[in-house]
Amino acid sequence: MDTLDSSHPLWHTPAMRDALAHRNAGAIVRLARRAADITLTDLGQVVGYTAASLSRMERGQQPMRDIELLTRIADILGIPPHLLGLAPRHDQRTTASYGPATPPSIASLGREPIGEEDEDPVRRRKLLALAGATTTSVILTPAMANAAPRPSLSGLEDVLLYRNTPAAVPEPTPAAAGAALEAARRDFAACRYDRLARALPSHFALAQALTDTGRPEAGATAVAELYNIATRLCIKMGEDEMAAATADRALTACRGGADALTTAEAHRMVSSVWRRARHYTRATDVAVTAAQQLAGASNDAAELSAKGNLYATAAYTAGKQGDRYLARDLIAEAGATADQLGHDAVTGGAVFGPSQVILHQISISYLLGDAGTAIEHARRIRPAALPTPERQARYYVDVARAFDQWGKHDRCYNALLAAEKAAPQEVRRGSVRTIAASLMRHDRHLPGVRAFAVRVGAL
Repeated sequence: MDTLDSSHPLWHTPAMRDALAHRNAGAIVRLARRAADITLTDLGQVVGYTAASLSRMERGQQPMRDIELLTRIADILGIPPHLLGLAPRHDQRTTASYGPATPPSIASLGREPIGEEDEDPVRRRKLLALAGATTTSVILTPAMANAAPRPSLSGLEDVLLYRNTPAAVPEPTPAAAGAALEAARRDFAACRYDRLARALPSHFALAQALTDTGRPEAGATAVAELYNIATRLCIKMGEDEMAAATADRALTACRGGADALTTAEAHRMVSSVWRRARHYTRATDVAVTAAQQLAGASNDAAELSAKGNLYATAAYTAGKQGDRYLARDLIAEAGATADQLGHDAVTGGAVFGPSQVILHQISISYLLGDAGTAIEHARRIRPAALPTPERQARYYVDVARAFDQWGKHDRCYNALLAAEKAAPQEVRRGSVRTIAASLMRHDRHLPGVRAFAVRVGAL
């Protein structure tokens, strides 16, 4: 594997410069891995370590001293070996770029960085090829070049760890912060997750600047809402640790004076994080308590949407826990709230209404092992009438999960294709990749399923 050239933008980041200065091998590996958009699971399959062990090494909780491990990681990620304390390769390019044993200085870095989209998908495909040869002996075909890369969350990670945001932002006015927030909401609703991930650092910089200019309440609301959106993005990407961090930041920002609806959404994100950590009772309590705190509020659309979404989230958690009766009671509360609202509405980035309750009923039925009931609920929805591409794609993915559970593989595959048509980036999620991989067993009867599995990253 070629080393990362000294002009690569990775070496410009303050996080990497700090890691190099402190000779922090774990941090160097983590930053290089994220720049290459490689998951801990993928890397672990190649080097023979669990994702959990690699995560502890990257965070400094476990020593990273195994020379063989370091050598393989350096080769896979393209890290110059001496930066991990290894003997440098006798390679002219490496020596010329980095010198004997010192990290690159700012002055020595080139001015024409190699774009991540030019190099990182190639690096990821090489890793997957190694993993395939190691674990499944699957031969990767040229069609793999069509696999879409997952959005990189490295910019958001820099915001979380080092509060690094772009220095140049527009004039921090409430109107500018509001426009940035609306842009983030639109990107999420349209499943433009890659664009959202790239834009979030600039949005945070603007919202924080608004707080610093003497508008603490407006700034707190904007910052908290952006962290809520970031949490939803992290959940979509399966980045649970980052989701926990962004959810915590959202609540912290809310304490600075954010409005009640933003605070309610922050509690819903915290509930989702607890659920993904399998703390189901706590997750349910957080959502229900937040919903009850809104019970005395006025019945405008935004407040009804916030309350209904909290009850629906709690119902889904109960279904995840296998508590059929609690799930039934909570989704009934959500349904009553939807009846008050009377229609599907998108208010402040939140989507709620009668069809959203049915969407949750589909998911809950699937979780409780009742695929037939899930499909019956699905027949009550007209997908084209759902208010955003994200909701439409979620509908089709949930239908696919139910058909997969039912053993109707052709209908499952058709639903996944419909989801891809509605929102291509939504089908890159881990749950879709799992289904696509299982459908490969029926590839003779499902024309195109192998190409679909490639597109979503299942191979």
